Amino acid sequence: MAVMTSSARRPLLNRRLAEFGTTIFAEMSALALSTGSINLGQGFPDTDGPEEIREAAVRALRDGRGNQYPPGPGVPELRTAITAHQERRYGLGFDPDTEVLVTAGATEAIAAALLALLEPGDEVIALEPYYDSYAACIAMAGGTRVPVTLRPHEETHDGVVHRRFRLDLDELRDAVTDNTRLLLINTPHNPTGTVLTREELTAIAELAVERDLLVITDEVYEHLVFDEAEHIPLATLPGMRGRTVTIGSAGKSFSFTGWKVGWVTAAPDLVTAVRSAKQFLTYVASGPFQYAVAEALALPDTYFEAFRADMRAKRDLLGAGLAEAGFTVFRPAGTYFITTDIRPLGESDGFAFCRALPERAGVVAIPNAVFYDHRDVGAPFVRFAFCKQTSVLEEAVKRLKTLAG
Repeated sequence: MAVMTSSARRPLLNRRLAEFGTTIFAEMSALALSTGSINLGQGFPDTDGPEEIREAAVRALRDGRGNQYPPGPGVPELRTAITAHQERRYGLGFDPDTEVLVTAGATEAIAAALLALLEPGDEVIALEPYYDSYAACIAMAGGTRVPVTLRPHEETHDGVVHRRFRLDLDELRDAVTDNTRLLLINTPHNPTGTVLTREELTAIAELAVERDLLVITDEVYEHLVFDEAEHIPLATLPGMRGRTVTIGSAGKSFSFTGWKVGWVTAAPDLVTAVRSAKQFLTYVASGPFQYAVAEALALPDTYFEAFRADMRAKRDLLGAGLAEAGFTVFRPAGTYFITTDIRPLGESDGFAFCRALPERAGVVAIPNAVFYDHRDVGAPFVRFAFCKQTSVLEEAVKRLKTLAG
């Protein structure tokens, strides 16, 4: 029975959040703990990032830098490092004083941007499946989410089958109405591992300009793109510099997810709007870690190349094991997640499959349906994280292969 207040006689939880219970990540992580299973569900590394960056945080703590409230927009060293990173890698020039905002991770950046830019009733188009906080933040802002579904697609080149999730550009155009306020784009894309192509991004940019839409683009996996895939920031395309809020994160690029350092880069008026909401959320966070991340962003290209190569090898290890276990595998072009189809195993309900998997194989995964409004479309897909030690992945593969029997 729902708990009611004595005066208003209504449920305690704000009705906008009524559909959101405990996250699937909490449920599956608890299941991993209780069963002693290998947790390939939640996307966090099981080893720390570069030692010199960890030492930079220790040095900041000892030197008294960031132990008190840092400046609201973020410490100058980090804001300058973010602009230098964007300029060096993408040719994007930003003013560190007016066009950068440091946040408590990308999650706060998403929340602050949506709270700042939406009015009740505004429609937000998001690529489905989507990171679960998108739906909750749109709801908190009073917006209406409009999912456009990435659909599985298969091509054969030189006898090799390539599987990816693809954006239907016609479906995207048809989803835009007079009530559409903004597009919420994620590339490289979690959970499917899709990296949007230049052609797809160009079409998105043209649509945004034509319909005068704002765009929030979540690019936290920018340094995790594999093979021939290329990360292209949407803000680099014609007409997008002044209408795009770009979100980045140190956690995904440097394997310090607990530090919660994210950022927004955008034109001054957009940054001012996002900051107006952000200042009433955490106000500031992660003081000493901001100084360390400033040093991390200045690491040489060899760091990013080695990081990418390590994750690519882990992707290939887990992907091959999942295929041998009987899954249909969508080889990701980016992120550190692999989406699989469980129907070749005689299964079709991802929730039931993931809840039974710890007992069956001693491994935890996440059902992709939790990332969909159209739950039936996502039902047969399951996500595995490969940002773990090689020995852990090898043991997971060994356990998963028992499913093939």
